[in-house]
Amino acid sequence: MTSKVRVKKPDWLRAKLPSGPEYNNVRNIVDKNQLHTVCQSAQCPNMGECWSRGTATLMILGNVCTRACSFCAVQTGKPTELDLAEPPRVASAVSKMGLKHCVLTSVARDDLPDGGAKVWAATIRAVRNKNPNTAIEVLVPDFKGDFGNLDIVLEAKPDIFNHNLETVERLQRPIRKTASYQRSLDVLSHAKKAGFPIKSGIMLGLGEKEKEVRKAIMDLATIKLDVLTLGQYLQPSPEYAPIDRWATPEEFANWKKEALDLGIKVVESGPLVRSSYHADEQSSRFSKNLA
Repeated sequence: MTSKVRVKKPDWLRAKLPSGPEYNNVRNIVDKNQLHTVCQSAQCPNMGECWSRGTATLMILGNVCTRACSFCAVQTGKPTELDLAEPPRVASAVSKMGLKHCVLTSVARDDLPDGGAKVWAATIRAVRNKNPNTAIEVLVPDFKGDFGNLDIVLEAKPDIFNHNLETVERLQRPIRKTASYQRSLDVLSHAKKAGFPIKSGIMLGLGEKEKEVRKAIMDLATIKLDVLTLGQYLQPSPEYAPIDRWATPEEFANWKKEALDLGIKVVESGPLVRSSYHADEQSSRFSKNLA
């Protein structure tokens, strides 16, 4: 599969290169605790900036995903292990980084009866016990729409519940394959009804139409989404879904205004924005909007 966009990346997509003592400190903590990060596994363009700020998104349940989404660089296959000793290592890493706001995510583990929900809950509790003043944001898979497994995660009481819609309804099947637009909305709505602040993200540049983006934002606003992230899709390699276009900073600004006008409290919208990009600042702005 060849990318439709052959020209070089525009200037607004230049990311900060890894450097500095904080970057090295985060790398050492991740390595010594034998942890995975979505920053590395998903080839996030903001890794240099975030790690230089002393933050990272920790990925639990291994680094092999049971799904094969055509936008995601995380390795796909059949996981070979379940590390039950992972939660305390994650909690230790959060402590060593001195995080006031931590983001936890995971690969999809459709090979497990509970989708990894029990490890999710154990990790949240371990982080909370060791870091009582740290806000915990979780970016979870859809657990195949099983609300029983989802409730296992929610019962551990994360501070913010994040699940990404990723793209518009028409592109769900070619982009997310085994996921579902309505299922993702239902997962978010379930968490909202349980009393949790909810967050989601959409990528631009996959071939979506303006009216489709607007509908997706309206659907998220209808379930009372609290935080929305909008960013540019970047093709990890030629084997992945092609880039249809480069969305401009002006377009991202326009979508931000529309989302805010629809009642979404916090909107992070820009070419390099990703789900956990400046998540600590989003949390702070969200808390102020609740006050």
